[in-house]
Amino acid sequence: MHVLLAGVVGSTAYGLSRPGSDVDRLGVFAAPTVAFHGLHPPRESIVTTAPDSTLHEAAKWCRLALSGNPTATELAWLPDDLYDTRTPWGDELIAIRTAFLSAPRVRDAYLGYAGQQFRRLAGRGDGNFSADTRRRTAKHARHLARLLHQGRLLYATGRLEIRLTEPARFVEFGERVAAGDLDLAQRLLESTTREFDAIRTPLPDRPDETAVERWLLAVRADHLPAPVKGARPAS
Repeated sequence: MHVLLAGVVGSTAYGLSRPGSDVDRLGVFAAPTVAFHGLHPPRESIVTTAPDSTLHEAAKWCRLALSGNPTATELAWLPDDLYDTRTPWGDELIAIRTAFLSAPRVRDAYLGYAGQQFRRLAGRGDGNFSADTRRRTAKHARHLARLLHQGRLLYATGRLEIRLTEPARFVEFGERVAAGDLDLAQRLLESTTREFDAIRTPLPDRPDETAVERWLLAVRADHLPAPVKGARPAS
């Protein structure tokens, strides 16, 4: 396994970490190319805890990013100081990060994931629950607001903001929702959906899969075994 790109993602990257928050890491690795031809193909993802880390094999990460998956996408847009591992192949991946973007998939993914967060909130009632549940509710509400903000900005500008410029605003939003103001979350989801509909996005209708495929095939070629000296081709 050869890690191509890895860094700190999640709440720490956004500026939304709280006391006791985990530090999440995400990365892309390349498996040896010949491993794909054996009886047991390499694992597509490697997930560990302590530390919390998820590594996706290059092809899987590309598929996730092409689908608009917010968590996968952010790896290619991190501020420089958040990268733990950055190889030349990782630099090339960052250089083509806009190739993964498309208007329909960005819209559907960010609104879809925000909708999931809202449904979690809606299932928790009016705020009359334990302190632990309230903390988790505030976290889900923060991430709902964060997803809507990042998705709208990406859809409007073609660039993804990772480190939030006003993290305190998202923290306050989370606390208000956790205190029982679920309508606040619903109004934000509805108003942002309307904003998506009104935005004239610079994003294309389809991602540039040709550029992505070119990168992936070059990675595969680079991870072939070196020729054995003196070896002769079979007759």
